[in-house]
Amino acid sequence: MRLEQVTWQGGAIDDAGIIKQLPKTLAGLLNQINGFILYQGGFHLYGAINKPKWHSIREHWQGDQASWKHYDTINESDVPFAEDCLGFQFFLRNDLVIFLDGQTGDIDELNVGLGAFLTAVTSNPLDAVGLAPLLQFMKDGNHLEPGELLSEYPFFFTKQARDGVELTKTSSLEKRKLLIHIYEKLKGTKDGEEFTVSVQKSKQK
Repeated sequence: MRLEQVTWQGGAIDDAGIIKQLPKTLAGLLNQINGFILYQGGFHLYGAINKPKWHSIREHWQGDQASWKHYDTINESDVPFAEDCLGFQFFLRNDLVIFLDGQTGDIDELNVGLGAFLTAVTSNPLDAVGLAPLLQFMKDGNHLEPGELLSEYPFFFTKQARDGVELTKTSSLEKRKLLIHIYEKLKGTKDGEEFTVSVQKSKQK
């Protein structure tokens, strides 16, 4: 597998303890390259690092915003290893990749291992990691910095989104909180029912 269009690369490993807890395929990859961003924010593979938190696999797996603490569809043993441009995460479950829709909580079992998945990401990113929103954002003259993700309004799962959405950028950790907030709102909402979402800004480190 050749990694092309790497637009940001993580620094040296400074969280050796988390490496020992990871599946061998993921640990082996991080020992070669400690996480990276492809396609100017289209795909972000986390690293074994303490800071910045948005790049820390420990933060995403064991921190306050860890998905298994908030989503009924995610287990504590599921290892988050990457995210797309919207902050929807990819996990390893029994060495196979699953994808979490961070708004609805739905999961998609991709039935491939890490190596085959990353090959798809590099050979067909438009389908593998849903680059369309980012390409539109960039076409309009915008770009994402490392540690930033896209947010859309209206949300993609709503009927209103059929008429188009407005794309803005936000910090990775702030977007994670927003996704969890949306999911928790949706759990108690009936089909077609309206709901409100509040966003509280926080500093990202």
